[in-house]
Amino acid sequence: MIEKGQTLPAGTLAELTKDGVVTHDITALFSGKKVVLFAVPGAFTPTCSEAHLPGFVVFADQLKGKGVDLIACISVNDAFVMKAWGEAHNASELMMLADGDASFTKALGLDMDTGNFGGVRSQRYAMVIDNGVVTLLNVEAPKSFEVSTAEAILAEL
Repeated sequence: MIEKGQTLPAGTLAELTKDGVVTHDITALFSGKKVVLFAVPGAFTPTCSEAHLPGFVVFADQLKGKGVDLIACISVNDAFVMKAWGEAHNASELMMLADGDASFTKALGLDMDTGNFGGVRSQRYAMVIDNGVVTLLNVEAPKSFEVSTAEAILAEL
């Protein structure tokens, strides 16, 4: 598993924009920025939709007030699902990123197999990345939602 002080692995993530699906190079996307990246096991799932994503929507301005340049949500879903989920939750201040084949999630060592629920998914976590280097990593214990909340990240910035 990736640890504090390590550089993010290379790879790509997808985003659906008004111009279609854009593939972002992870190194370039996070270079020169302070980023809060949080991951959910699945878009439109209960805890993710009722608490995790909405918390970052509510606290986006406060996070940016603490020097965060970009707030991004990632899930092992496709770019179309991530865009629809972001729109359903008024997440226009956030970048909704898809890791459709879980390659980035696996490279981080933060994948989990949920079996017939959805197969390979991401563990729930939030991290702060400064110019590509992880400066904070809060990974939730299974079936927990405490350390990766927007409030928890805000308190540690």
